[in-house]
Amino acid sequence: MSIAALAARSRDDWHAAARRAQDAVESRLYIDGRFVDAADGGRFDTVNPATGECIAAVALATAGDVDRAVAAARRAYADGRWTGLAPRARMEILYRFADLIDTHAERLALLDTLDMGKPVADMLAIDLPACIETIRFMAEYVDKMEGSVTNTERDVMHFVLREPLGVVGAISPWNYPLLMAVWKIAPALAAGNTVVLKPAEQAPLSCLRLAELFSEAGGPDGVLNVVNGPGEITGEALALHDDVDKITFTGSTAVGKRILQYAGQSNMKKVSLECGGKSPQLFLGDLPDLDRAVSAAINGIYANMGEVCNAGSRLLVDRAIHDEFVARFVERGRTAYVCGDPLDPETNLGPLVTAGDQRRVLGMIDDGRKAGAKLEFGGDAPDLPGAYVNPTLFTGVANDMAIAREEIFGPVAAVIPFDGPDEAVRIANDTIYGLTAGIWSSDLNRAMRLVREVQAGVIWVNTFDEGDMTQPFGGYKQSGNARDKCIDSVLSYTQTKSAWIRLS
Repeated sequence: MSIAALAARSRDDWHAAARRAQDAVESRLYIDGRFVDAADGGRFDTVNPATGECIAAVALATAGDVDRAVAAARRAYADGRWTGLAPRARMEILYRFADLIDTHAERLALLDTLDMGKPVADMLAIDLPACIETIRFMAEYVDKMEGSVTNTERDVMHFVLREPLGVVGAISPWNYPLLMAVWKIAPALAAGNTVVLKPAEQAPLSCLRLAELFSEAGGPDGVLNVVNGPGEITGEALALHDDVDKITFTGSTAVGKRILQYAGQSNMKKVSLECGGKSPQLFLGDLPDLDRAVSAAINGIYANMGEVCNAGSRLLVDRAIHDEFVARFVERGRTAYVCGDPLDPETNLGPLVTAGDQRRVLGMIDDGRKAGAKLEFGGDAPDLPGAYVNPTLFTGVANDMAIAREEIFGPVAAVIPFDGPDEAVRIANDTIYGLTAGIWSSDLNRAMRLVREVQAGVIWVNTFDEGDMTQPFGGYKQSGNARDKCIDSVLSYTQTKSAWIRLS
């Protein structure tokens, strides 16, 4: 059933569909075009964070299973069953792949909602449309990649070919299980590579269905493989594998650093990292529309339960407008997002991904209280089963407090006052991260100066978290080195070969 056809579904409809979907969950590994059990029979539970109930016991891939998947991907690359296809033929398969995601939207939406607690309304409005858009955008570029012929002496022909890397290992996160996987596999496949995907162990189910749909679209066996399991077992085996040509990873900065080490310990494979963030929004006293700015601040931290790498968690507010900004945020923010059943289309705030994450976020909120920040609202869990945390706002935050420095990955906002643009920039840059930032000002000259001075890979002016597929997404400093979404992301899965031919 397509995304459009699902718009009128009620809560009861979704619960009935969820029961059907859970009865048909596929939980094995996907290797060489078929579902297979783990070699040693190992399994782990994936849990619905809204209820605490086990959805499925999922096959756990160990090093031997990763070897099988990488070998299948290497065979598929070496014999040219994917790379050797005419570019238009690969494009058509990717277009059909995108169409099938729309056709099977119900199952895909439910798998992510059940697996990590994302409100089903968000799946229909955000994640699934973005998946389709990403695949189609990357498909459109398949026959647009070009090499070059350089200007040399007349008896020499010199040209540069652009070729795929080979086998790509992709490690995707749990906060956008389907979308972040697509951000990796779509450009890698468009460039002609084969892929072994390790989804996050907290939410692997939609990625298994994704691989099955790629095969249904005509994707050759072995081109897209999925291995489930924890990072310290399955992810480590993939990152250390000597027959993987590139690892692309989205997740924590600490794990990203380990993956860099694994690359050095193995075959010096290329590494692309999109890691943590602690994104500032700078609200200057001359901002053009206070209500719109407050709305952007509320949505920028509470959307997707705050489980967003570029969440606008640090709200830097000019003292000239501080009190009014806080008053409007408190008035609207305490009720803008309300915890509820993720299968209810009216719900806009689901549970955190695990009970452990709930305890961690509540612990960081308690640390904020003890450090002297003022709790304006929230700070607790609602009276619901599941791993919920209520939207939370702190004021009176200093930038050296843990709640201002550490990535909380939950619905917790921190207001930090400043005096003037120079202090705002100093506070904004006083972090190990540099993923995104927002700048709010009516003065274009000032805004442009701050765009240059704020250290972040993506900067929005008088808006937050907007963009399209032309926009590179990635960060500075310890937020990583990747650039997702854009044409550069396709090129990052290629390498160049120079051919110098003496003609005389």
